[in-house]
Amino acid sequence: MYSDKDIAIVILNWNGKALLEQFLPSVIKYSQHAKIYVADNASTDNSVEFLKTAFTEVSIIQNTENGGYAKGYNEALQGVSEPILCLLNSDVQVTENWLNPIVEIFNSEDQPAILQPKILDYKDKSKFEYAGAAGGFIDKYGYPFCRGRIFNTIEVDKGQYNDITNIFWASGACFFIKNEVFKALNGFDESYFAHMEEIDLCWRAFNRNYKTQYVGTSTVYHLGGATLSNTNPKKTYLNFRNSLITLVKNTDKNVLSKAITRMVLDGLAGLLFLFQLKPLHFVAILKAHGSFYLNLNRVLLERKKHPKRSNYYRSASIVWAYFVEKNRTF
Repeated sequence: MYSDKDIAIVILNWNGKALLEQFLPSVIKYSQHAKIYVADNASTDNSVEFLKTAFTEVSIIQNTENGGYAKGYNEALQGVSEPILCLLNSDVQVTENWLNPIVEIFNSEDQPAILQPKILDYKDKSKFEYAGAAGGFIDKYGYPFCRGRIFNTIEVDKGQYNDITNIFWASGACFFIKNEVFKALNGFDESYFAHMEEIDLCWRAFNRNYKTQYVGTSTVYHLGGATLSNTNPKKTYLNFRNSLITLVKNTDKNVLSKAITRMVLDGLAGLLFLFQLKPLHFVAILKAHGSFYLNLNRVLLERKKHPKRSNYYRSASIVWAYFVEKNRTF
């Protein structure tokens, strides 16, 4: 049986002294029995020195370089031995007793491998937060969406997702996973650098029959956009590139037709950016597809390594449901 003493909370940091100063106190206050680590991604500010003097109870892991979210966590977690890993963004405020429901579900008969709490918006705590909300799903073509957030439509939290249920992917903003499962999956795909790597990991977990669940009885508040905001073309590039790679790596069959359909839909998204007078985002999608083509051989080799399962998607096309049928909520 697990307890909160079996949890390692690992916060990845890169030049985030201000965020650590703001959000780390809540983690320490409400996680008294868990082991707390800050994994520093070769920061060039004085984050590490600040931690050593201001938060002596926190263990510091110093990575050799800034390898982004994926490589940063892969490197940091090699030396973490606790049975349950909590990968927590540095801009997350946790709440009292947030770990108790998580431990309870890990000890349940369902035996999930990955869990996500309810993620609300730190800036407006009545609403769900973009990155994860109440648990993630994907459509047939690999487009992600959440309970509580479909594209840019975000729901108000009215208790509608206070349940405990199976989901397809958990948000990297607050991501609980059994240590043995993380290692069995060989961690994150480091080629992603950042964005979508948790969806790829959860898809690989799904294909190996591991279960991912949402725990609506545990709540955290995520600031969001602390590294890259939704208006940053680099985020558009990473999301479109990594999502397409994830689809081709992990889908079960008809991969060519799915990839072609997906690229056409991406092209329409690019045209929409042009109409919105956002040409840099249009260029970001072009660059994302170019990078995908350049890495296609590697992606296809990765595809051969992993088992596949069908019935991975909740919606045949979330793009159609949202933009044509005007469905705005889960």
